[in-house]
Amino acid sequence: MDWSDAGPRPSLGRNLTLGMVNALGRAIVTGRFDGKRFPTEAELTVQHGVSRVVTREAVKMLTAKGLLSSRPRQGTSVEPSTSWNLFDTDILNWLLERKFSVDLLRHFTQLRLSIEPTTAFFAAHFASPAGLAAIEDGYRRMELADRGEDDALDADIAFHVAIIRASGNPFFRQLEGVVSTALRSSIRFTNRLKGHSASLPEHKAVLDAICRKDQDAARAAMYHLISEAAALIDAAAPAADGAISSGLDS
Repeated sequence: MDWSDAGPRPSLGRNLTLGMVNALGRAIVTGRFDGKRFPTEAELTVQHGVSRVVTREAVKMLTAKGLLSSRPRQGTSVEPSTSWNLFDTDILNWLLERKFSVDLLRHFTQLRLSIEPTTAFFAAHFASPAGLAAIEDGYRRMELADRGEDDALDADIAFHVAIIRASGNPFFRQLEGVVSTALRSSIRFTNRLKGHSASLPEHKAVLDAICRKDQDAARAAMYHLISEAAALIDAAAPAADGAISSGLDS
C-alpha cells in the first residue's frame, strides 16, 4: 500500500518510531490494509522517509500488539482481529476511529460489568483513607460538572478509576487504561441518549456503600449503574448507525 492512495504521507512527529507505530497501527485497525498486501520493510522505509532501524522497530512493536506477523519466505502480514491485543489502549483507541459500532460499545459495557462491580466490592473492604478520598473527590467533581463547573466526562471517569485503584488489586490496576477507554466511549454515547450527564444518585449509592464498607451493596450498586447503560445501548441499537453515531465523532 502506498500512502499516496489516501492523501499525503502522515506526519510522524518528533519520535519517528512511535509516530510510525501510530500511523501504521491506525491504518491496520481502521481497515486500510484490508484485502491488500502489507508493504515490506524496504517499502515502508521509502514511503515514510525513515531509516530501516526505525521501520524494523515499529514493525516489532506492532507485532507485539498482535497486529502483524512475520513468517519465513512470506514476509510481514496483517493478523486477523481475533489476534489483536484488545487490552492495548492504542488498539482500543484506533478501534474507536473505525465506523461506529454498537457491538463495540456493547462489548465495552460487558467488560465493565465483569470488572467494575468486583472492584467496588473490594474497594469497600480494602480502600485506604487516601483511596476513599479519591473516590469522594471524583464524586464531588461530578457534582460540580452537574452545575457546569467541571467536565462531566472527565469527572465520571475519575470516579470510576478511583474505585479501581482503591480495590488494592494490582491486576485490576493493569486494566485501568482499558476501563477508562471503555468508559469514555460508552459514557459519551449513553449521555447523548439520555440528554444529560451521569445520574448522581446512582453514583452516590456506590460511594455510600463503599464508605460504609458494605461490600455486597457496593457491588450491587455498581452493577445496577452499569446495567442501566447496557440497557440504553441495547435499546438504541436499531438507530445507532444514524444520527447518534454522527454525534460521537465530534
